[in-house]
Amino acid sequence: MHGEYKVPGGKLVVVDLDVEGGALRNVRVAGDFFLEPDDAILAIDAALEGAPAHTDTAGLAARIDAALPASTVMLGLTSEGVAVAVRRALAHATEWSDYDWQLIHEAPQSPALHMALDEVITAEVAASRRPPTLRVWEWASPAVIIGSFQSLRNEVDPAGAARHGITVVRRISGGGAMFVEPGNTITYSLSVPDSLVSGLSFADSYAYLDDWVLGALGDMGIKAWYQPLNDIATDAGKIAGAAQKRVVGGEGAVLHHVTMAYDIDADKMLDVLRIGKEKLSDKGTGSAKKRVDPLRRQTGLTREAVIERMIDSFRTRHGLTRGNVTDEEMARAEELVATKFGTEEWTARVP
Repeated sequence: MHGEYKVPGGKLVVVDLDVEGGALRNVRVAGDFFLEPDDAILAIDAALEGAPAHTDTAGLAARIDAALPASTVMLGLTSEGVAVAVRRALAHATEWSDYDWQLIHEAPQSPALHMALDEVITAEVAASRRPPTLRVWEWASPAVIIGSFQSLRNEVDPAGAARHGITVVRRISGGGAMFVEPGNTITYSLSVPDSLVSGLSFADSYAYLDDWVLGALGDMGIKAWYQPLNDIATDAGKIAGAAQKRVVGGEGAVLHHVTMAYDIDADKMLDVLRIGKEKLSDKGTGSAKKRVDPLRRQTGLTREAVIERMIDSFRTRHGLTRGNVTDEEMARAEELVATKFGTEEWTARVP
């Protein structure tokens, strides 16, 4: 069995192993990390040898920590990262390089249609009728997108939304409300087979699926990191928020979508969103205006240039060919707009 895991902000860990009699055997850990002293790698292998195959990530990491010499120094490597690679090997997880990735980047579409396309495309990936897909959104109008379980009245001021001509839609994933304007927002979705995140905890899958965009931001001179559970942050503030939805059926799939602030009209946002003090307190700031630091200021690039560099970065790392929404997918998405995402019943399902 073979498992790989790139430690968030670190290096690649590779594990090869067998399972015999319900225990790990012939364990070999490798990777492009840095580790001192040299024989610490043998201590890691020995710590995992004979471990029950059902041992969870925390249990495997504890075995490694107990076996390492006191003088051990890890750079780009953690005991938990090794443990995750083991769990991915046992789960027969796939890797980014196992797939031919497709890009969808089309003309601006309505907020409700974007919600529907996320559901349709991810279902198609789950059914193996479409390859794993990176979809970059273009917005036809401003919107507030609330999480699947959020209260509509608690999150949105209807008078403010009406005053600014803002549509309110509800997505299928959890998480918080997002304020978007066509020229100020960069949004993308990853629709991936469930096997790509096999062996990862829910929280770890966020970091794993965000890793490529952290690299893309780094290429643009922005030092960014994953901030649990679902933010991408820099020293200057938050720049993006992510959300996920697991889709059952077929082989299973994961929808991971991210909204990034290229620029922001903070006064308008505060006129539309009801951002309470409790929400701000856990972000370490007392002002909603200070929570987000836009990409425009940090990069000095146009929105189009930022998007193009992100796409190029993904293509360099994982390969990417241009695709499109099929006629059948679009028809199903438009039907979902009419029966679900464009209806008051769905939008106000949590009043």
